[in-house]
Amino acid sequence: MKTLQEVTRLLREHQEVLAQKYGVTVVGVFGSYVRGEERAESDLDLLVEFLRPVSLLELVGAELYLSEVLGVKVDLVPRRSLRPELREVILSQAVPV
Repeated sequence: MKTLQEVTRLLREHQEVLAQKYGVTVVGVFGSYVRGEERAESDLDLLVEFLRPVSLLELVGAELYLSEVLGVKVDLVPRRSLRPELREVILSQAVPV
C-alpha cells in the first residue's frame, strides 16, 4: 500500500498524460488516505477538474489508468459535482497534488 506522499508524487508525475489523453487534472486527494485510515480494501478518492468536455468513457479510462499506476482502486470525483452538504468538508481536507 502506498503512502499519501507516494500517491501525490505519482499523481504529479502523471498529470500531463491525464490532461492530454483524458482531459482531467487531479487537484487533490481526500478521504481515508488523507485521514490516515486507509486499509488494503480502501479506494483512493481524488478530486478532479475537467480541462474540456469529457465523456464518460474518458472519465472511466482515467480511473482505470490511475488505478493501474497507483495499484489501488481509484474513485474520481469532479469538483463541480460535489454535493453541497459535503463540499466544505471535502475541500477543507483535500491535500493538493
